Amino acid sequence: MPGPLEGVRVVEVANWTFVPAAGAALADLGADVIKVEAPNGDPQRALRNLLNLAEDGPNPFLEVPNRGKRSFTADLTSEEGRRVLARVVAAADVFMTSNLAPVRQKLGIEVEDIRAANPNIIYVRGTGWGAHGPMADVGGYDVACGWATSGMAYKMCVEEGPLAQPPGFFDLQGANTIAGAVGMALFKRERTGETSVIDVSLMNVGMWATAPDILGTPFSGSHGVGDRAESPNPIVNAYRTGDGRWLYLVCLQADRFWGELCTLLGCPELIDDERFVDGAARYTNRRACVGALDAVFGAKTMDEVHQALDEFSGVWAPVLRPSEIPNHPQVEPNGFLPTITPSHGHPFQLVPAPMRFDDQPTVPRGAAPELGQHTEEILLETGMDWDEIGRLRAVGALG
Repeated sequence: MPGPLEGVRVVEVANWTFVPAAGAALADLGADVIKVEAPNGDPQRALRNLLNLAEDGPNPFLEVPNRGKRSFTADLTSEEGRRVLARVVAAADVFMTSNLAPVRQKLGIEVEDIRAANPNIIYVRGTGWGAHGPMADVGGYDVACGWATSGMAYKMCVEEGPLAQPPGFFDLQGANTIAGAVGMALFKRERTGETSVIDVSLMNVGMWATAPDILGTPFSGSHGVGDRAESPNPIVNAYRTGDGRWLYLVCLQADRFWGELCTLLGCPELIDDERFVDGAARYTNRRACVGALDAVFGAKTMDEVHQALDEFSGVWAPVLRPSEIPNHPQVEPNGFLPTITPSHGHPFQLVPAPMRFDDQPTVPRGAAPELGQHTEEILLETGMDWDEIGRLRAVGALG
């Protein structure tokens, strides 16, 4: 079944994860995404996951943001290379870049340059710190712009310092934001005939993710980092089992679930304990309540907790290791981890864009392309002949 973006062409001049991952999401949904790379390629190609050092295995750092695309190489520092890009852009719907203004100017890919080749194209800029202000031209990865600057790292501090951000965490949230904005811009153009320039920054994405803390701190006077035993609602909290695993209870309606939880966990005596009899009492005696639940969970293994809470009507979840996620019972029925069979190498699994249309699973179209794999194919689609392609190769315009 065709994806919702079938027939949409996206040209991407972007490196690393943030903007390219938006291209991957659009490709998952059916768009023809052309990844324009310098002759030496996206630096992301040189990164490998330290947990996957097999030479013949997939490179997660490359596959996550680049699967399902076509790769086109061009030297955009040359006039000939920029002319070639203009031919490719002329037939596109969307242009995306992660380059900052000085590099965009050098490569001739500013809005006015791209619109000269295609006045109707939607133009997307992904930046670290935003398109305006004193840091507009300062580079930034998601660890700096999102994790460190949003307050998230502060929330994740332990005595030894802030915990490490999961790889690409805010990059991928930013990619989803870009993909959604592109969809809205395509809709606007379809309805009004007007095109758009879209700006998405990692700093803004990080602030969106932590907006309740940013907005609430001036009123609460608290930065929201504290002792687990001080949870205002002890059944919205993390608990450790006797075999060293962790779980989260997320029972926002505390009085509704307190009795059921205690019954299922085998501690009915806590239900009518005057210290814990209602939400107000549990708040006043929160340290004692968390301590009582610590003892209950600490006496059980995670398997025993699963058995006890199998029918619980409140929300809870174990803290999963990444290696356990593929076996979660929701993964296979919802198509959350389809298998990709590349044209070379071994099949592997990828997480698709987190969107589903018409009850059909979203499946990535294929693996990340080899550097320049589709250059000739794309140029032939523009009407260029083999003699001209050979000439451009000879002068170095295609790398």
